[in-house]
This record gives sequence, structure tokens and C-alpha cells, in this order.
Amino acid sequence: MQELHDAPLAPLTTFRLGGPANRLLTATTDDEVIAAVRAADAAGTPLLVIGGGSNLVIADKGFDGTALHIATSGFTLDGTRLELAAGENWSAAVARTVRAGLAGIECLAGIPGSAGATPIQNVGAYGQEVSATITEVIAYDRRADEVVTIPNADCAFSYRHSRFKADPDRHVVLRVRFELEDAGGLSAPVRYAETARVLGVEVGDRVPAAVARETVLGLRAGKGMVLDPDDHDTWSAGSFFTNPVLDQDAHAAFLARVAERLGPDTVPPAFPAGDGLIKTSAAWLIDRAGFPKGYGTGPARISTKHTLALTNRGEATTEDLLALAREVVAGVEEAFGIRLVNEPVTVGVSI
Repeated sequence: MQELHDAPLAPLTTFRLGGPANRLLTATTDDEVIAAVRAADAAGTPLLVIGGGSNLVIADKGFDGTALHIATSGFTLDGTRLELAAGENWSAAVARTVRAGLAGIECLAGIPGSAGATPIQNVGAYGQEVSATITEVIAYDRRADEVVTIPNADCAFSYRHSRFKADPDRHVVLRVRFELEDAGGLSAPVRYAETARVLGVEVGDRVPAAVARETVLGLRAGKGMVLDPDDHDTWSAGSFFTNPVLDQDAHAAFLARVAERLGPDTVPPAFPAGDGLIKTSAAWLIDRAGFPKGYGTGPARISTKHTLALTNRGEATTEDLLALAREVVAGVEEAFGIRLVNEPVTVGVSI
């Protein structure tokens, strides 16, 4: 297991931001992961687990403890059953399942990061979420000091949330198991209106899985959501804010604010979110509150391709990024009475 001291963490994140860790360990096997976590816990050393680094905002001062970079590998496909090691590149794994003719995660193509992070965040995009195909999560339980297998029903999945995110210091994900679908090379039913429109089909139709994947990659690239080291619009964590989910009273108050600010004929996006809840668009809120694509003059700005992405233009610090995030949060709350919630995990800082 590789060990470095006073090691920079910025290169391990898609933001390219954050100071050093006292110690950085890189684990390439499950046993190394468990040994590193056990040792840190036994010593009472703060531990930061890093996968693909696509969902992290690390303080400029760095991390006063041990950072553990999970670089395990393992892709096993048995019929429609898929098992991924936590360190497997997620986008590459999606591509392999599509080449195998399987459906279920093809619309999650191009999402940066590692497989182990997907159940933590209940990663989703373009009408799919991993919670629909995950069967089990194999994790190291730090409290029980044992490896456990957690079935889907016990993962407490919800919109961009799970039991792993709710209690981040308990489990370290080692492997994730999925049940995919053999639809003869076709995709799962297309659930996202924008995807269906670009494909020229109706919502609920199926298309070749490879076509669905390529379409999603094109849509993501057009929004700066596919990593490109030469394009600062992709030096981000993807969507920085989650879409707000409102109850009926909060939604009514929101509509009143919209009518007051933008006129009675303005209809904001609204999507049913179950149990009488309504989800609206964070991107719409940000734009209508006065923060368009490309907003900002400093080294941290809103992407020129998508209002949900905050970006490092190359010379930004974490504090530059946070200042922009706070400005956006305050502006949206003042305009519409809704407080946006950041999607990335913050380490040593807060919005």
C-alpha cells in the first residue's frame, strides 16, 4: 500500500482544489482498505475516504488526518449480475455493460467518479438511478469491525441520498452488486423527456442501449458534464446543487414568489416526487435569480454550459468556490424563498 506524507489532495478531485493531507494511503485491495481503516480508527486518527474525487470540496488548509484513496479494481459479469469493486471507474464500467448488451445503467454514462460512490449518493441522471439496479452493497462496518452485505431494501435510498450518506462514518463501501436487464441489446425504457426528444422517441420507448449511452454522453458533454482536462468548464463536481423537493405548502409559497417576481404567467418546472411532494429545478432557480451561465468574474465561475455547475477556471481556491456558492444560495433564497443544498461533500468547510 502506497503511503505519502503531506500529500496534495487537489489532483485527486475533479475540482482540482484542496490542500494536503497529513498522510495519504492508496489501497488497491479490499484487505488494504480494511487494514487502513482499522488502523486509523484504532489510533483515533481522522479518516477521509476518497474514490474518484468527483463529489468532494476540500478545504484549502487540507485534511488533518489520513486520506485513504480507494484504487481497487474488479469487474465481474455473470449473466445479468454485475459486481464492481469500489475503485472501478464508473463511466468505464457502464460502457462495458452496454457492450455486453445489458440495460439498466446506460443513461448513467459519463458520470465521473468510482463505483463505490454510486450507492452513497444514489447517483442518478437522465431518468435512471443506481438504486433501481443495485441488489447489495458490500461494506466494511467500522462500528462492528466486520464486512457486511447490505441488501437494497436496507440502504434507505432516496433522491441523492442513502444510509451511507446519512451516517458517513460508519461504512466504507468495498463492492457493489447490480442486477441488469437483458433486453436483446435494447435500453431500459427511456424515462427522461429530454433524452426521448433527442432520440426522437416517446417516453417509455426502448432504443439500442449503445444509442442511449451515446446520446446521454452527447447531452452531458454539451453541458460540460464530461471530464476534459483541457476544458475548465468541466473542472467541477457536476451538479453542485440538488433539485429542491417541496411539500404542498412550500410549493404554494414558491409559486407566489415566482408570480410576484416574474409575473403570473410564469410556470416553473414541477415534477411529482411521491407522497404529495413536488420537485423543481435548481438550474431554473439559479438562472431566474440572476445567475446565468458563465456568471462571475473571478477564478471560480458558473459553467458557460450549465448553470448547475460551479467551476474552477484554473487558478481558483476552495474559498473562491465557496464564495460563489454562497452568493448563489443567498440570491436564490432571497428571490424565491428556497435554500439550495449542495450535492458535493464538504471537507473542513461549509457553504
